[in-house]
Amino acid sequence: MTPSVPSRVPSRVPEKHGLLDRLRRVRPPGTPRGPVVAAWVPYLLVVLVAAASLAVLALRPAERQRGGDADYVVIAAAAGLRWEDLDPKRTPALWQEATRGSAGWLSVRSAHSVTCPSDGWLTLGAGNYAAWDTRSVTGRCPAAEPRLTQPDGRGANLTDQPTVVRNNQDRLPYGTTPGALAESVRCSVAVGPGAAIAAARPFGRVDRYVAELPADPAEMLADCVLSIVDLGTIEGDGAARRTQVEAADRTLAKVLAARPERSLMLIAGLADTDTTSRLHVAIVEGPGWEGGWLTSAGTGREGYLQLVDLAPTVLSALGKPAPEKLFAGYTAGVTPGRPSDPAEAMQGRQDADRRAIAQRGVAEIFFTVLAVLQLVLFIAVIPVLVRARRHAGPLGPPLPPRRLVELAELALIAAGLAIPAALLADVVPWWSSAHPAWMFGSATAVLMAAGTLLIRFAPRYQRTLWPMAAVAAISALAVAVDLATGARLQLNGVAGYSAIHGVRYAGLGSVGLGVFVAGLFLLGGSLAQWVTRRWRPLVMVTFGGLGVVMVGSSHLGADPVGAIAVTAGACVAAVMSTGGWLTFPRFAWSALTGVVVTITFAVLDLRRAPLEQGTLGRFLTALGDGTAGPAMQRAAAANGQALLDNPLTLLALCGAVMLVFCQFSPWGGLNRVYGLHPAVRGGVAGTVVATLIAGVLGGTALGVAGAAAATAAPIAVLTALRVLLHAADRTPAPGETDGPGGPLLRKSDGDPLTVP
Repeated sequence: MTPSVPSRVPSRVPEKHGLLDRLRRVRPPGTPRGPVVAAWVPYLLVVLVAAASLAVLALRPAERQRGGDADYVVIAAAAGLRWEDLDPKRTPALWQEATRGSAGWLSVRSAHSVTCPSDGWLTLGAGNYAAWDTRSVTGRCPAAEPRLTQPDGRGANLTDQPTVVRNNQDRLPYGTTPGALAESVRCSVAVGPGAAIAAARPFGRVDRYVAELPADPAEMLADCVLSIVDLGTIEGDGAARRTQVEAADRTLAKVLAARPERSLMLIAGLADTDTTSRLHVAIVEGPGWEGGWLTSAGTGREGYLQLVDLAPTVLSALGKPAPEKLFAGYTAGVTPGRPSDPAEAMQGRQDADRRAIAQRGVAEIFFTVLAVLQLVLFIAVIPVLVRARRHAGPLGPPLPPRRLVELAELALIAAGLAIPAALLADVVPWWSSAHPAWMFGSATAVLMAAGTLLIRFAPRYQRTLWPMAAVAAISALAVAVDLATGARLQLNGVAGYSAIHGVRYAGLGSVGLGVFVAGLFLLGGSLAQWVTRRWRPLVMVTFGGLGVVMVGSSHLGADPVGAIAVTAGACVAAVMSTGGWLTFPRFAWSALTGVVVTITFAVLDLRRAPLEQGTLGRFLTALGDGTAGPAMQRAAAANGQALLDNPLTLLALCGAVMLVFCQFSPWGGLNRVYGLHPAVRGGVAGTVVATLIAGVLGGTALGVAGAAAATAAPIAVLTALRVLLHAADRTPAPGETDGPGGPLLRKSDGDPLTVP
């Protein structure tokens, strides 16, 4: 009698792998097995993705059109002159030059936080950030009244110059040499006390000086290749200001009538007159400078110029080399496309000065309010997290009400969308409103609500990682689309940067970088749960490569330091996406990749001309010749100031404290999230590494990390809450269906985004 063979009952194996494993398990019997992918293929693809990213970074932007050469350069400057002062009837000479020449907004950043007239004139003559003295300014700026002696009746001596030079070289972190511009030409002419400051050589000598413009200045202007004319100071408002502007215009008209042939006119409002920093007038008129936007490699944005760009522009027009290592600016160029009418180009809704003023006030309010609201939200959600944790035995507290959980989830989603909504709110011209803060706040609130409802009513909302993936995708996409369209929402935007600060004018700012990095890595971590373990690093590296291109490309983010930080974060995210800890071999490979990318960026930047190099190239050049001390000192000072003054520091600390509590407290749930979804842990770790490196190297301390925390912390808390609520759920037996709440997280389900 043949013994009966017991039937083989398939055991229920928890699903711990990805979609590809599931598809293999449900292959019908008898179906031939497909080709097996070799184990080395994912690593090869990782290398190819990294190589493709670096190849894209090698592309350089089109060269800007260089202005024409000249035999003479005449600088006519007025401290405080703004575009709103110009009028075709009251200031015909200024209006004529603005119509004929190339124009832009001038950022008058100097070594002082407030650029007073003396600081502006000194920075013009130094070609680097300078300060007349080290005293702080309160209220109105003092007039530019240097002490001058004229023993020979032709030139003059600036008696304070030795002290000024000593202060700038010993007490300020820029290594500035006042008088570097005058030292680069054979001789120069100065008209007025402010011009004497700009034209004085380092030892104080002004080659030719007159206090006022003579009746016929033709001979004087042709005496030297460089002439600097002080048009006066424009301050106050109302009738008194209009009188000062009209007087400056009359002086300019005399200069224009007597200018030498083949001369270049450079007109600038080179300083503020009180503690309210503004954007000012910049006009360059002459052969090759007709009717365009002024720009430079330092700003990378059409229509914007820095005060330190004027000195190298003068020498370039005269065909003279710039002094090595002394100038901080870049030669100005021209881009076409400016409207012929100055009113249409520079005023009205296009008034960048008005928008920058509104941005400065609204940005401080927005980030302060956001930090307070997120702190209150985190404190309020802690009891919900505590009650969501399953307790052993029958005496544990009841679970939180479903409506309370839904309300907490919606609030956390809205909080994560706050900064992306603020970025998109700049599509609305809120700065032109009578109440810009209320207009901006209303637009941001509407966009936050729309994004929250879009995520809430999506079919996959009940999936555990869906809110995280959706918020991350919206955040990354909002920044990426803005970069692809010229970063117009970043410039003078609340979630961007202000041209008045003189730090960045194009590409990706610190706030945008934090939001983009957090969105990119968390989206990559969420999507990596779709695939098997060995393919997850490829997903993270692909997203990291995309981030490096978007951040580092000179066409897009134009932030090589940020790209290096993204590389480091992507390496950490990739090695941790398969589970486990950051071991030494993993760290070594990550560090090696970061070094390779850094060297690539350095090589690309160092191949450019010295005055066209970016921040990284200039720093490495200074490091090589032993002059990098001032740059490091400036970075340290900037980090210290940003750490104390920036509201994003509070956002970073709030987010970090909440995530630490969620991970290390028994009710947090974040450790369980990381155990079920190791790729998400990799995304969080990559975000932390990238944003901290970018903040420290970029001089914003916790600024980048604060923006990332404002986006990532709320959705991480939401994910932890969901995991806690479903911690006791079991894997259903065959034939069982999900309850009315829709498909939720199962205890053994490692791929919550897939359809069971």
